[in-house]
Amino acid sequence: MSDSSPLPPVRLSSEAELARAALSTPVLSRAARLARWAGPATRVDAGGGLVEEQLPAAAEALGLTGEDAAAYAGEAWRVAVDTGLVEIVDEEEGTVTAGAYLELLTGGSPQDVLGVWLAALETVLADAAVPDLDGLLEAMDEGGRVDLSTLDWDPEAEADFLDGVLGNLYLLSASEDGPGEAPVPLPALAASVIVPSDMGEPTNDVLEQVSDAMMRLDDQFRTLEPVGLVEYQPVDEALMADADEESVPAVDDTDVSRYGMVRLTPLGRYGLRARLLESGVEAPMVGDLADKGADALLDGTAGFGPRAAQAETEQWLARRRPLAAARELLAAARGSDPGAPLRRLRCQQALSLVGAEAEPALREVLDDPELGGLARVWLSEHGMPDVPAPSQDMIFWLTVDTLAAQLAAEGNSEELRALVQGLAQQHSGFFAAAWRVDHPATADVLEAMGRLHPDKKVAKEARKAAFKARSQQGN
Repeated sequence: MSDSSPLPPVRLSSEAELARAALSTPVLSRAARLARWAGPATRVDAGGGLVEEQLPAAAEALGLTGEDAAAYAGEAWRVAVDTGLVEIVDEEEGTVTAGAYLELLTGGSPQDVLGVWLAALETVLADAAVPDLDGLLEAMDEGGRVDLSTLDWDPEAEADFLDGVLGNLYLLSASEDGPGEAPVPLPALAASVIVPSDMGEPTNDVLEQVSDAMMRLDDQFRTLEPVGLVEYQPVDEALMADADEESVPAVDDTDVSRYGMVRLTPLGRYGLRARLLESGVEAPMVGDLADKGADALLDGTAGFGPRAAQAETEQWLARRRPLAAARELLAAARGSDPGAPLRRLRCQQALSLVGAEAEPALREVLDDPELGGLARVWLSEHGMPDVPAPSQDMIFWLTVDTLAAQLAAEGNSEELRALVQGLAQQHSGFFAAAWRVDHPATADVLEAMGRLHPDKKVAKEARKAAFKARSQQGN
């Protein structure tokens, strides 16, 4: 991926659904059929592949015809060996037997099935990073060995390139502001790993690199689709036939789909997350926090987008009684550390999903200086009677706390800019009173308001108030 920013939480289907999807993929289903087809007479070569004279029978067992049938049968056999569906009994004689993992596909748990599929995925990913057969044949010497020095191919670099592309596809699939379930145009995906993020208008050289990357990815995604990682609409063959080799074809909204469209499947999201975890990358999943405490929930969802945070919170609440959950959330929301305002915002959002059963917990904190304003908002929104009016100090404290939370959650967003403008417009004496608010984030909030407000006079007032707040904190 392009940077080291935390990954957004991904939503995954149930393991049972994913296992069913894995079993139906052409790559794994063919490998399993060949493993059941193999018998005492089946022979393999020194590398574990089917001997050439047995490929036609293997292709027939798979119902494959045409000039590529033997190649597909050979690939299916290689997957069967790599995943343990077939075991080589005697390397010298080249005899095989059914592997221990074959029974897992019918008698194992969904997790067992997915483990076999992940092994198949690794085999196919390795294949996808290899040059096409024509290129390998050209590089083969008289002894049948491939001279890599004659190929414009670096195995490690090619694998890293494909990993980077798949990482970006995963990020786009998981991000709330990404396409989600919609397919991604191949030119955009190729550009995401080629064009520097700080580059304005791409140069012709960079555009040519993007075009070359698209052609590589077209071959690679065709290879990866049968294992169930992606759904892929290939590049229009007519475009490749007609394209001028010395120019990069223009792409517009009307014909972008002709340049290839790729979508990560639910099984693909599962597979890429498993690979990220295996490599030591933190790749959260919606539901990870459901069995943890409220402190972990509020801190953990701090960096989530709104939809992911709500989905995570709903799963957390589903395991608890409403009143006990509300008390736990409120206790975890206390604090004066820098992360506390955002915890209280997440707490408020979580409590909005809890019904009237939570009322006693909210009334218990009405006099709490950090939670009293939040409690009054909740009680009023739920139409509860006898909600005490907040003091002026509590209103200002809650305003600063809310702005601090929004800053932490969104940064200098347009929504926050509109909130700041509305606040300054509604309360003409806001800055004269706000700098006195006894909140750790008061000065930071006022400085942000000075940055965000478009009116220079109002912005100057905010900066003056921030200076006073800093002076007060220093005393």
